[in-house]
Amino acid sequence: MNEKERILFLRKELERHNYNYYVKNRPVISDRDFDEMISELIGLEARHPELEDDLSPSKRVGSDLSIEFKQVEHAAPMLSLGNTYSREEVAAFYHRIEEGLGGEPFRICCELKFDGLGISLIYEKKRLLRAVTRGDGVRGDDVTENVKTIRSIPLCLDESVPDDRFEIRGEILMPWISFERLNREREAREEPLFANPRNAASGTLKSKSSAVVAGRGLDAYLYYMLGERVTGDSHFENMQKASEWGFKVSGEMKRADTLEGVFAFIDYWDLQRKNLPVATDGIVLKVDSIIQQRRLGSTAKSPRWAIAYKFPAERACTELQSVTFQVGRTGAVTPVANMKPVQLSGTVVKRASLHNEDIIRQLDLHIGDMVYVEKAGEIIPQIVGVNRESRSETLREAVTFISRCPECGEKLVRYEGEAAHYCPNDMGCPPQKKGKIVHFISREAMNIESLGPETVEDYFDRGLIHDVADLYQLKITDICGADRTREKSARKIIDGIERSKQAGFDRVLFALGIRFVGKVVARTLATYFRDVETLGKASLEELLSVDGVGAVIAQSLRGWFEKKANRDLLERLKASGVRMNLSEEEKVSDRLAGKSIVISGTFTRHSREDYKEIIEKHSGKSVSGISGKTSFVLAGENMGPSKLEKARKLGVPIISESDFLHLLEEE
Repeated sequence: MNEKERILFLRKELERHNYNYYVKNRPVISDRDFDEMISELIGLEARHPELEDDLSPSKRVGSDLSIEFKQVEHAAPMLSLGNTYSREEVAAFYHRIEEGLGGEPFRICCELKFDGLGISLIYEKKRLLRAVTRGDGVRGDDVTENVKTIRSIPLCLDESVPDDRFEIRGEILMPWISFERLNREREAREEPLFANPRNAASGTLKSKSSAVVAGRGLDAYLYYMLGERVTGDSHFENMQKASEWGFKVSGEMKRADTLEGVFAFIDYWDLQRKNLPVATDGIVLKVDSIIQQRRLGSTAKSPRWAIAYKFPAERACTELQSVTFQVGRTGAVTPVANMKPVQLSGTVVKRASLHNEDIIRQLDLHIGDMVYVEKAGEIIPQIVGVNRESRSETLREAVTFISRCPECGEKLVRYEGEAAHYCPNDMGCPPQKKGKIVHFISREAMNIESLGPETVEDYFDRGLIHDVADLYQLKITDICGADRTREKSARKIIDGIERSKQAGFDRVLFALGIRFVGKVVARTLATYFRDVETLGKASLEELLSVDGVGAVIAQSLRGWFEKKANRDLLERLKASGVRMNLSEEEKVSDRLAGKSIVISGTFTRHSREDYKEIIEKHSGKSVSGISGKTSFVLAGENMGPSKLEKARKLGVPIISESDFLHLLEEE
């Protein structure tokens, strides 16, 4: 076959393998063989741009280009389900169906309730046309580009599928294995952990980079199909048809003819759900007949023909074997309970954060105690109590908080108004020193992608680096040795470090890891003071005059700049070429100084992210929510109806894109 035929062949084969791997869980080729096919396809497509197809399997890797989400109205509202937490309420729902149908026979379709983000997929002529989030039920965000990266969602359907337009709805979710990997990575960077897979899936799907989405390992389960010409009267049979067409549908769906059958399904999965690869927090019950669904109708918020039964939080009891203490980047010391391994919500739990000294005291913990463990949000383990009845007469030692740093021996401090203890030796405590470097190189800081936490750990232990300024003194031979093995990867690292010198001043401020100075505060400070010398000399009064800087942040900044070691660090970074001031293009005006602006809708001249930067460059503040303090709303097309209503109610001015740009030109 020629190259064009080969392209078409590879696309079809790769979609088949995607289906076998991600939907059926029955791969027929190795990962290596799959990757080689993808590489071959990418190479062939590069030689034949005339055959470009947005739905090619090669596009599932995503793009680093920023994505802006426009709002799309659903053809039919995506209603939320009413929740119930008791068998009595399930029985009441069943009897309401009986009454609503006047004694007519009916079946209940019992399904697992996957804990994810609602999605609507539109197909036409066998191709994915659009993917829209649930949103407010009436309108949602168009996330098509991100959804294309989810390998369990078919981009093109088999020839057997009709050409008719139809919609299929479901949940975008993050499997346990992907979730745990993501949180491990975030923990290593000392970033806030996602509370549960649903939050992680939601945050991921709304990412402005489809490449980020592609790397997170999202999955999807579909649960409802709409389309007069492609659906029959049975919801159960419609979903079986969807499965045959290549959609990922739960194989655990069953129909029940009696209330007893419904309860049997609930009882079975209350025990078995821990063995599932994805989070499920309950059971969805639906009347199977579409005709009967329509007769029963809906309220303004929920369908009358469906309800969600939520499982109670799972709890386990296990032995507390020891308590250890960890030191983070900021010096915060966290007590960690080490327990006898126990199965909980689908995973083996053996460690749980005890948070701080107050929690330990409240629990009255002793080594050897039998403790009750739950998963907050079904994922983060926490000890919620002690089985005191199981204590023996020979009570072992009580758990007490340490007084000195477990890493460097420095006496710990507890600041007024805070629950945590800190090691104040930020210049000499090894975990803090390494943590500061890891924070410095992170994506949202200096974005040195060629480095990672493990590499930083290796360089630190080898004595190559002691602080962030040492990064800019590294040479290729330092990394790969005199024999220059691994020279290619070493050069990539050096190039990445060199590129970071062009990072904006606000990123540099954030990267320094000054306590309480997050991304937003760093951007505000960079815009207000313009360079590090001016910021370093600012008094408490001057700092407090900056919008968004309170007493705690101001004192932290003054304390940081007063340390000679920090001032020396800045000088070394500056000598290495790291930017310590706003560039000329960033110095625009004070036109929007003191103004809080909400951005809503879609725009033609610039993206939403661009407008955030424009506002900040003109000394304004971009905020998410409308309040009485909002100066005005920058409104594009498809402005959110709730924001429009609130702005009008509060009398907040609404300014168009063109009027806003004219405003900035008035100097």
